[in-house]
This record gives sequence, structure tokens and C-alpha cells, in this order.
Amino acid sequence: MQKDHTKGTRYNVEIQAVLPARFERLGELANDLYFSWNRNVRRLFRHLDPECWNASRHNPRVFMRRMRQECINRAAQDPILLSEYRNVLAEYDTYLEQKPATSIEQHLSPDHDLVAYFSAEYGFHESVPLYAGGLGILAGDYCKAMSNLWVPFIGIGILYRHGYFTQLIDCDGNQIADYRRSDPCDLPVTPATGADGKEIRVSVSLPERELALRVWEARAGHIRLLLLDSDLPENAAEDRALTAELYGGTSETRIAQEIVLGIGGVRALRALQLQPTVWHINEGHAAFQILERCREHIADSMDFESTLELVAAGTAFTTHTPVPAGHDIFEYDAMTDYFTDMIRELGISNEHFLALGANPQNPHGFCMTSLAMRGSRFRNGVSRIHGDIAAEMEGYVWPEIDVHDNPVSYITNGTDVETYLAGSWAALFEMYMGGGWRANLTDTQFWEDFIDQIPDHVFLSIRQLLKAAAIDNIRERAIIQYERCARTKSLVGRLTAQLTPHNINTLMIGFARRFATYKRAGLIFHDLERLSRLVNDPERPLTLVFAGKAHPSDEPGQALLRRIFELSLQPEFQGRIILLENYNLSMTREFMPGVDVWLNTPEYPLEACGTSGMKAAINGVLNLSVTDGWWAEGFNGENGWAITPHPEFDHDTREDLEAEELMNILEYQVIPAYYNRNEDGQPEAWIHMARATMQTIIPRFNTIRMAMDYLGNSYAPAAREGRLLQANAAAGARELAGWKHKVTAAWPSVHGRLITDIPASITAGDRLTLEVAIHLDDLAPDDLIIECIRGTGKRDGDSNDTDRLLFYYVETDKQGEALYRCELIDIDGGCTISGLQQFRIRYYPCHHLLSHPFECGMMHWL
Repeated sequence: MQKDHTKGTRYNVEIQAVLPARFERLGELANDLYFSWNRNVRRLFRHLDPECWNASRHNPRVFMRRMRQECINRAAQDPILLSEYRNVLAEYDTYLEQKPATSIEQHLSPDHDLVAYFSAEYGFHESVPLYAGGLGILAGDYCKAMSNLWVPFIGIGILYRHGYFTQLIDCDGNQIADYRRSDPCDLPVTPATGADGKEIRVSVSLPERELALRVWEARAGHIRLLLLDSDLPENAAEDRALTAELYGGTSETRIAQEIVLGIGGVRALRALQLQPTVWHINEGHAAFQILERCREHIADSMDFESTLELVAAGTAFTTHTPVPAGHDIFEYDAMTDYFTDMIRELGISNEHFLALGANPQNPHGFCMTSLAMRGSRFRNGVSRIHGDIAAEMEGYVWPEIDVHDNPVSYITNGTDVETYLAGSWAALFEMYMGGGWRANLTDTQFWEDFIDQIPDHVFLSIRQLLKAAAIDNIRERAIIQYERCARTKSLVGRLTAQLTPHNINTLMIGFARRFATYKRAGLIFHDLERLSRLVNDPERPLTLVFAGKAHPSDEPGQALLRRIFELSLQPEFQGRIILLENYNLSMTREFMPGVDVWLNTPEYPLEACGTSGMKAAINGVLNLSVTDGWWAEGFNGENGWAITPHPEFDHDTREDLEAEELMNILEYQVIPAYYNRNEDGQPEAWIHMARATMQTIIPRFNTIRMAMDYLGNSYAPAAREGRLLQANAAAGARELAGWKHKVTAAWPSVHGRLITDIPASITAGDRLTLEVAIHLDDLAPDDLIIECIRGTGKRDGDSNDTDRLLFYYVETDKQGEALYRCELIDIDGGCTISGLQQFRIRYYPCHHLLSHPFECGMMHWL
């Protein structure tokens, strides 16, 4: 109902069409998130009633309720539409029934394993607004891969009634955050029910009250999601709003939301009688699940340290950002207030509880990343560089371990090819290969050979089709945006003058992502005079298209949006710089594949991964990016351009250096490669690079490869370790906890010495034996590993380690020292290495139940 005092009250009534029997399964397609990555389902909805599909903002549930009766009746008599419908159903049924070519059974048992994946956001489709940016979109893509691979998998999240905000840009370039309420009846969700058919309800404890939660269920192909919702009449008004907004409210709102996600998520699984064998925490927001699972085991008469070992053994944790603001830290007072009952049930002191989230960078706060690191055994960053940065940032968990050796590894993110590969490419691939290309997503040789088969003129025609579609889409969005404001309404013609079919051969550069300041959307504007000259070159002009949201609390990010808006209105940049509002997944699919260059200029090393460039690259768009995140792994010198980061300089100097390099690459490499033509009038060098980007990026940076990495490196060992520690009434967990307690108590008194006198030189072929003595205190000889790290010297004084040699226990001497020996011999009994050699000797605790050799964080060097 809408009330207008000048026109009276407007009442809304939906008159829902009656589906003909021939379309009885249409609702099944609308209620499965499978539609978000299958373009044929979405195309079917559009063909049935194009006007309603657009009016419903591509939301299948809303479309089903508002589709016009005459359209569906007409479709029931249209043989072409009926054939399309049946083909879509056949494809859907085959997807649900036919196992994929890639098997996961060497990693997990479909009958005995279950992965529970906890994430604060999920980005499947713009009509399901449960995401804010890259984290959610990555989670959505990952779920699609899990479904495609038939992994036994369930996602846990929150059903946000307002989700993340819709962005409007006003006449002064200010970002307006509009939170639009989502009704569950507009989403592909249904209430989760138990074995008795009743709706599932769970509750969590908040200070002086219980919070009731409804559990919604969503289907996504072969997997499902559980989404928690506090908007229930039995909750107080402020508690009903706790799950309303994604990343909104105060710090205490965030604590409550993360209690809902972590603790409420575990309880939802238990209410459905599900017993996951692998628990994946996708960023620290869900780390409270560790505490809830510990509480469950303690209720079964286990001590806290043993239950933490048991819980951690089956837990994987992915950290997604090196930016401090991305790691939730809560004040101690708030934590003890919210977790009074939990601390009591865990049977530990306040000090012990707070130590679980201790972080030396924030000595008076409880860090969720720290809790996740301590409560998991399989931890990873999301690119090679980010893995190193995360290992350094969280190295305090293993204080005596070199950051290069500690248990934080990396698994580089990927993107869902089926979702983001443009329809024109998909159709071409189908024409050349049928559906076989989908079964070869990770086969590098396949893509190298396949892309080479496409003739240049065909390759270029696809790129031009995509660009024409992108120009139309950008123009349509821009006109709506500009005509809304008096300041820009009169300039619409000038501001969109370059967005016409006549400009299809103008180089177009895209930049679309969150407007966090470290993303540096403004780097290209450091030299405005030079930029003006380039964009307005009459022979070789440029068009720059920007889009992205700044967090409502991020004033510097919003200021950057205003600056780009103001620049776009300056006479020399009108029509050459476009700033589009409300960047979302729809825009990603519609304009990203059609730009020529994807610009990415993050401040190294803050990118973590960044998947937007992958989505562009799989469509033949060339990346021009700082070598941070994924691009440091993806760039090979032929598939785009790399801006060298300069972290060794102060902020202003590095900005100047990197901005100048960006403009030099743009002027002297990008522009000539795009505009130079061969004798046939084709941009031969450009086509070669565009081919190279598809050949190299598609097989290496897709979510199937990413999912298989998680299955092999995290899930399989987590399931195995969890079962090992769980067996025989958790005997393994109790043994490991007791051993760690013994080692921790003894370690300050453990010390060693080298017995052998190392000669200055020996002759090649001579035997060299090393002996050390270790005072073990209360430890046994086999509680330690003693290693000799052998290497050669480097010019900088460091050593280049080449191999690792183990000492073996010999005896315990009269002084109570354990003697260990390492013999540097070859098969014939002599030392065959030559030249200057360097040796270092270290020792550290070892137990056969440890998930990682350096898990204890203890190491001494002689």
C-alpha cells in the first residue's frame, strides 16, 4: 500500500496466473538457485513474458507471481516455447541425475562425509541480495562448484531482510544508500522442516535474553543452504532487526549477528540431525561455531583442551583479507557480557576464553581471525601472495616458527565460468565442441588447442558483439541515471555521446569493484592533463567506465566516488569518463565481458586475490593490473599488462611511481596494441593477447580447480584427522591434548648443544657425522624431531637451503641428556657434496597426531 496525499491511497493486488499443465514444473526451476548459473533457465523466463521479466528485476519468484495469464496461455500453444521449456527441463534433470566427469570420491565419501560451509554472505544472483562484494560472490561461485562436483555440502548463512544497500548517486555525486526490504516470499527459500514436518526453530543466548531464529532452506542444484532469520514475533523489535542488514549497525550488532551465524548455524544443523565431518569457516565472521562445538563435547564429559583438539582437527579456515578493517575485533567487556553462559559451560576462566582471540596487534580486543586460526588445523589465504601475508600477519599463533614454515598455506580463488562466460562465447564453444568443453575446464592443453582453432575473424566478431551489447547496456543505465538529476539531465547527449554503435572501435577500459580506498580507483587521475590528452586523441581515443559501492561508513571511499563524478562532468572528460551507480551481479554479467581492458590498481599487498579480473579475462578482456593477488600468478607477459608495485617507498612516492607506470603502459603499450591494424584491417597483436588470456586464465582460475584444491588440501585431511581424533571416545584428542600440555610445560627448560666440532674443511668423499645433546626435561626422546638444514651460502649472507636431514636418537647419557646423530653420507659411505656448505640445526615437538609438523609453534635453533 502506498499513500499519496494528492492522489489518494494506492493498493496493490497480485493477480497470479494459473499455470497450464504443460508448464507445471516451471515453479521448480524458479525455486532452485540453479537458475543463477544456467542462462537457459533465465532465457526461458524472459521468453515467456519479457515485460514481466524485466519489471520483476529478473527475480524468478516475483516473475512467477506476476506473469500475465495471456502470456503463459499463449506459450502453452507455442511449439517453439514448449520445445525450449522441455529442453531446459531435460538439461535440468540430466544435471541432477548424471554424475560429473570429475570424481571427488578419492577425497570424500558421499555416503559418510558432509562439508558444512559457514559464510556471512552469498552472492548467487542480484535477485537474492545476500552479498556485499567479493567475499559473497566468491562464496556463491564456490557453492556452484560444489553442486557441479556433487560434493556432500551444505552452506550456512543469514537471511538478511534488507541485505546490502542499493546505491544511488545524486546530483552532486554523493552516494545514497537505499536499503530495500526483501520478503522471503520473493526469494527461492522455504522454511526448513524436521523429520516430523514441523518448521525448525533454534535459539541463541544474548545478554539477559534468548533470541529465537527461524531457519530457511534454499536449494542450489545438488546442495542446499540454511539461512538464519531473527525476524520473528516472539523477539523484541530490536532483536527482530538483528539480521536485517549485512555489515550494518554497531559493534554489538555485529557480535550478535556472528553469534547467530556461528552458534545458531551449528544448532540449525543439529536440529536437522546433520553431522558434518568437515567444517569450513569462510572468513572469521563464523568463528563462534568453534565455541559451540566445543560446548557440545564438554557436555559429553570432555575437558576443554581435548575438545578443542577434536573440533580443530575437522575445521578448515579461509582468511580473505590483509586489510585490518576486514578482521572483526570486539572489546573484552562486550565478549564477557555476551558469553557469560558459554564461558561457564566451557569450564574455563575469562582469561583463558579471551586468550582464544588474543592478537598482539590489538591487545585489548578479541579477534575473530585469531579464534579461527586457533580453532582450525587447515588454514589458507586466497592467493600465493596473500598466503604469505596471512602467514606473517597471524604468525603470532606460532611464535617460534618462521612465517614461511607456519601452517598457513594458500588456495587461489577462481570464478564460475558457467555464470560469467558471455552467452556468445558459450554458443561458439557449443558449436565447436558441443558440451564437452565444460568437462575440460581445468585442462590447460585443451584450452590452448581449442582457442587456437577459432579463426581470427570469428574471435574478433565475438568480441565486437560483446562490446556492442556492453555499450548498449552502459548507455541505458547511464541515461536513466543522468535523467534523474537536474544537473545532468541537460547534458545527457554529451555524457553519452561515446556510447553509440559508431564508437565500437573506441578503446574502452572498465573499473568496477568495491570503492575501498586501497583499491585506488583514482590512481589513473594523478596526471589529469595527460589523461585528457589520451582520452581525447582524435585518432586513438579512450572511454573509461567506473562502477562500485563504498561502505556507508567509508567516507574516503565515498569522496573518491564524488571526485570521479565531478571529473566526468568536466568539459574535457564529458562522455569519456562514465560513473555508473549500483554495481551488482547483473552489471558484472552485462558490461564486463564487453570492455577491452580491465583496470585493477590495488595498493600492494592488500588485494588478497580479486576475482573481477578473472571474470573479464575468461571473456577475452585484457587485464592491466598491479601484480598483486591472483594477477601475480596469472600474468605471463603475453596475456595482459603488469604494473610493478613499489612497497619499498613511502605512500606518496609509490603512488607517483605506480601512477606514472600505469600511464606509460597505457600510452605506449595498450593504445598502440589496440589501434594498430594489419593488412587485413585487424588488430592482430590484440587478438593474440586476447587469445592468450583465455587460454591461460580459463583452466587455472575457475572454481572447479579451486574446489578440487580445497577437497585435496583441506577437506580430505580434515575429515581424516577428525575421524582419527574422534575414534574410541575421542581417545586421540585426549592423547594429543595431554601431550601438548606436557610439552608446553617442559619447553622452557628444553635446551640443546652441538657435540661435534665442525671442521673448517673436509675432503670430498670423507664422512661427516653430527651429534647433538638435548636436555629434555620431562619429555621423551621421540617427543622431538631434530633436523639439520643444509644449504649453500648466498651473497647477502643468508643461506640457500637445499635439503633437510633428520637426526636419530642414540642414547641418554649420564647427565640425562639425549644424544642424537645425523650422518651426512651417500650410498657408498662418503660425502659427495662439495664447495662451501652451511648447516643449521633445529629441534621442535613432534607427535603422530599433529595435523602440521609445526602446529605447536615451538622451535629452538642451535
